[in-house]
Amino acid sequence: MSGPHPAVAETRVAVRALLDGCGDRVFVAVSGGADSLALAAATRHVADRVEGLVVDHGLQAGSAEVAARAADQLEHLGLDAVHVLPVVVEGRGGVEAAARRARYAALRAAAGNDLVLLGHTRDDQAETVLLGLGRGSGPRSIAGMRARDGAWGRPFLGVARATTELACAAQGLTPWQDPHNSDPRFTRARLRHEVLPLLEEVLQGGVAGALARTGAQLQDDLAALDELAADLYTPSADGLAVDRLASSPAALRRRVLRRWLTDAGAPELTDAHLRAVDTLITRWRGQRGIAVPGGLVARRARGRLTCDRSES
Repeated sequence: MSGPHPAVAETRVAVRALLDGCGDRVFVAVSGGADSLALAAATRHVADRVEGLVVDHGLQAGSAEVAARAADQLEHLGLDAVHVLPVVVEGRGGVEAAARRARYAALRAAAGNDLVLLGHTRDDQAETVLLGLGRGSGPRSIAGMRARDGAWGRPFLGVARATTELACAAQGLTPWQDPHNSDPRFTRARLRHEVLPLLEEVLQGGVAGALARTGAQLQDDLAALDELAADLYTPSADGLAVDRLASSPAALRRRVLRRWLTDAGAPELTDAHLRAVDTLITRWRGQRGIAVPGGLVARRARGRLTCDRSES
């Protein structure tokens, strides 16, 4: 008796490895594309209880029908429950960013604290690493996505997109082809169809895998630095002491500052914000406070840093 198709086997092995030691119930986010359908099928095979979450962004004509077709395929796979989640996409940062925020908020609201699996592949990871590199947004962005990030799971970060397509074909699943994935108005679409193919041609192949490996290596480095920085993070009611931080390496110091500012309520901190606040430690000349996102101002007084609401 022959075993499953090699692509199907690869997806199942990937999911089984990530779910090892997890709870009995797991959710799978499904767009209807090949990646998420293959993920749902693999998860159904290896997990005890699987529920599907289909987000309808409402951005295209017929989006409700696309969501319904995805839900039908999940029910055919035998998932224990399937939920269609309509969302409203609005807010800052353009359509891509707003859709991402709405999607993740809906998924988390539906799953609570349970694990939600996402269908990001090795190709998605390569695009993320390349995007972070091009924007110069620091090692945390270049490190890409994590396989386990709190209650989010990405089993396919080592699986090629082509493998998920083969897995769907082998199991009789019909993926939806999202037109946004080939729309040149979107940065990721251009990376996928223009930039990465050119890099693969110029560097004679292997670029997607190399970028994904680079991200994984950086994640190991970042984890080690984060652990060291945690030992330096000793805030108190009257602020953050400067003296111990002043003699610490910049990489650790800025990690402490990121955590401190985030705990104070500052959202979406950039490297520029951290470097500006860092000058209160390294180049202190009695200067005024540094504005950070969230309407906050970081200040230094009597050897301590404080972060409070702006008075303006």
